[in-house]
Amino acid sequence: MAELIFFSGTMDCGKSTLALQMDYNHRARGRGGVRFSCNDRAGGSVISSRLGLQTDAVEVIDATDFWDEVVRRRTTGLKVDYLICDEAQFYSPEQVEQLARVVDEMGVDVFAFGITSDFRTRLFPGSQRFVELADRVQVLQVEALCWCGRRATHNARTVDGIMVVEGEQVVVGDVAMDGGMEADRAEAIPERAEASQPVVGYETLCRRHYMRRVTAHGANLMASRDQLLPFDVDACLWHGAS
Repeated sequence: MAELIFFSGTMDCGKSTLALQMDYNHRARGRGGVRFSCNDRAGGSVISSRLGLQTDAVEVIDATDFWDEVVRRRTTGLKVDYLICDEAQFYSPEQVEQLARVVDEMGVDVFAFGITSDFRTRLFPGSQRFVELADRVQVLQVEALCWCGRRATHNARTVDGIMVVEGEQVVVGDVAMDGGMEADRAEAIPERAEASQPVVGYETLCRRHYMRRVTAHGANLMASRDQLLPFDVDACLWHGAS
């Protein structure tokens, strides 16, 4: 029986790496598949891993209809047994429903990979629909780490090194920064026209440091001032002090 499976986790937990490995495994057994991605860090029409692996893919845009994508290929004689859907958090709820229909009515396996929540700890609309409709939701076992060494559970957005919790859900981040922009990127980062422009980045944090807004930059700043980290002070006070 075909299944709709949603593989989820924070940044840096190996989602794209697993997507590429699963595609390889299925193709090696003679199955035909199609790879999809959306706003990958390496640009359009590609799935790339932080480990350096990369392959071509079909870019998902607002007009993409997965039912039509499968029908068009099958009517031209192509074999479509499964779909690899990377960066699935950026898909619309309607596109997730199309994928569920492809599974139920065409018998095509769908393996989707994405982040569940954004930098505000709110569910991406696409991820929410996957959780609601998927046959299985699997949290990846490779643990991303916070700067403190604990398991990272939250994706944080920073502006010039300072964590923010307000703003648009999708904002371009600087892929050159540690942590990249995986959680909320909208497109490949262009060259910054002016050095004075704010630098947007992303990093993974444990819940404790997310709630206290203590990023790696903030921790290093406090250490350079020869101060203890503020584990027992109000997060807002800490945020203002940094």
